[in-house]
Amino acid sequence: MAKKRVSIKDIAKALGVSITTVSFIINGKAREQRISDEVTQKVKKYIKEVGYKPSHIAQSLRLGKSKIIVFMAEDISNQFFASIARFIEERAYKSGYKIIYCSTDNNFEKAKELISTFKRRNVDGFIITPTPNIEESIHDLIEEEFPVVLFDRWLPEVNCSYVIVENKESAYEATQHLIEEGCKNLAFVTVESDQTQMMDRSSGFTEAVKESDVNAFEFRLKFHNLSEVGPYEELLDFFKSKKEIDGVFFATNYLAFEGLQALDTLQRSIPHDVKVVSFDDHYFFNLYKPKITAIEQPLELLSEKLMETMLSHLDELNLGYSPVRLVLPNKLNKRESTEN
Repeated sequence: MAKKRVSIKDIAKALGVSITTVSFIINGKAREQRISDEVTQKVKKYIKEVGYKPSHIAQSLRLGKSKIIVFMAEDISNQFFASIARFIEERAYKSGYKIIYCSTDNNFEKAKELISTFKRRNVDGFIITPTPNIEESIHDLIEEEFPVVLFDRWLPEVNCSYVIVENKESAYEATQHLIEEGCKNLAFVTVESDQTQMMDRSSGFTEAVKESDVNAFEFRLKFHNLSEVGPYEELLDFFKSKKEIDGVFFATNYLAFEGLQALDTLQRSIPHDVKVVSFDDHYFFNLYKPKITAIEQPLELLSEKLMETMLSHLDELNLGYSPVRLVLPNKLNKRESTEN
C-alpha cells in the first residue's frame, strides 16, 4: 500500500501551529513574518523527520505558473546541446514558455545545486541530461510533482520520461560499415562512463566485432569539458602503440576532433591507412579533408519530442505523472573517411 503523502495541514496539526505558519517557514518567509527561531527550527526538524516534500501542483495553484522551463545540459557550449536548446527555445516561445539554460559539466554536485535553486524559484518543469548519481534528485522532483523529461541518456532506476536515440543500433551499424570497408583492426575510442548512452555505444561496437573475424581495442579516456585540456596527448600515445589499427570509431565528436589531430600528427592517412567514423555529426566533418563519416542525431525531431512530452506533462499536471519513453533513429552519413 502506498505511503500517504504528508501535507502542510498534517504538520500544523502535529505541532500545534497554524497552517499559515508552516507555509511561511517552508517558503523561506519565517523571518519576514517574524516567526520565532524556536518555532522555525521545530517545524524544519519535523519536516525532515517525516520526509515532507512540497507539492509542485499546490505551489503552482497558489503562486501561478512561472511559464519557465529549465534546460540542464552537460555542456551548453557543445554544438549538440546548443542546437537542441535553440530548437526547444523556438517551440517553447510559441507555446508561451521561456527557457533557462545551464551546464552541469556532468558533475553531480553542481547539478544537484542547480535543481535545488530552480525548485525554489518555482519553475514549471525540467529537461535534463542526467549526471552520474543524480537518481535521488530526479526522483525527488517527480515526488514533488515537477514535470521531468530526460534526454541524451536515461536512468534505469528512475521511472521517468525520456527522449533518446538508438545508440546501440547506430554504433553497431557504424562498426559494421568499417568492417565491410575492409578494416581488420578496429579501435573504439570512448570515455570512462557507465551512463546509458555510452554503455549502449560500446555494446553496439562489441556486438558487431563479435560477429566478425576482426581484432578490436577499446580505449577509454576520462570525461573532459571544453574548458579543459583535451585528450590529444593520450590519443597520440595510443595510436603510436597500436600501429596496426586500420579503423577507428569515436564515441563522440569532441573525441574525434582530438583523435583526428593525433592521427594527422602521426601522418596516418585517412582513409588509406585508417578509416574513421564518429558518433554525433558536426558541420566540421563536412569541412575536413577528407570528409568524415558520422552518425547524425535527429536534432529537430529530438527537440520537438522533448517539448511535446514536456508540454503534455504540463497540461496534465492534475492527472499525475505518466512517463513517456521515446527512442528515435539516427542516420549514418557515409563520407570519404571510410571509402576504399
